[in-house]
Amino acid sequence: MDLTNARPVHPAAAATPRGLLVYLMLYGGMTVLAGVLAFKQVQLPPTDLAVEAGIFAFLLLVVISSTVAQLYGQAVATRIVWWGFIPLGISALLMQLVLGLPASTEMVEFRPDDLAAFEQVHHATWRVWLAGPAAYLVSLLLNVWIFSRLAGSGEATTVGLMVRGAIASALSQALDSVIFITLAFYGEFEITNLLIGQVLAKVTLSLVLVPFLITLGVKVAQALDRAQQA
Repeated sequence: MDLTNARPVHPAAAATPRGLLVYLMLYGGMTVLAGVLAFKQVQLPPTDLAVEAGIFAFLLLVVISSTVAQLYGQAVATRIVWWGFIPLGISALLMQLVLGLPASTEMVEFRPDDLAAFEQVHHATWRVWLAGPAAYLVSLLLNVWIFSRLAGSGEATTVGLMVRGAIASALSQALDSVIFITLAFYGEFEITNLLIGQVLAKVTLSLVLVPFLITLGVKVAQALDRAQQA
C-alpha cells in the first residue's frame, strides 16, 4: 500500500479514546432530544401518575456521564456536563431563527394546522429551555460528584459499580424532577401527579435499569478502546 500521500494522524485525535468520542457524540444528541421530548407527558398505567417523556433521554445522559467518570475520571465527566450547554444553546438559537422566518406559501395555504401546531408548541419552549438547563446542570453535576465520591479508594467491582450508579442516579434524578417540573410547568396546569410520577419513575428506573446500563456502557467503551488500540 502506498503511504506517501497518507495524511498524518493528529496526536490529539490519536490520543482520544474511541469510547469517549462515541459517548461525546451521543451525549450532545441526548441533551437536545431531552428538551424536545419533554413536551409530551406519558401516562403510567394503571395509575393517574405521569412523566414527561424527556426522562428517557435524560437517563441516558446519566448513564453516559457515569460511564465517562468511571473510565476517564471525574474531571472529564464534569467537563462533558458543562460542554453539554453548547448543543443546548445552539439548538435554542436555531429554534428561534426558524420561528422567526416566514413559513412557505405552500405550508400557509395547504397545511395551516401543521404550522399552527408547530408554532404553538415551540413558541412556548422558553420555560422548558430555561428549566431544562437549570435541572440538567444541577442534577448531572451532582450525579458525577456522588458517583465519583462513592468510588472511594477501593478496587472497582461490577456490583460496586452498579450500586454507585443506582444511588447517584436516584438522588440526582429526584432533584432534577423537582427543579424541571416546577420551573417548566408550575402555573400552566396541576403539576402534583406529574411531579410525583416523575420522581417515582426516575428513582425506580435509576434503581432497576440504570445500574445495568452503566455496566453495559463501561463494557462497550472498553471494547471500543481495545479495538482502537488493535
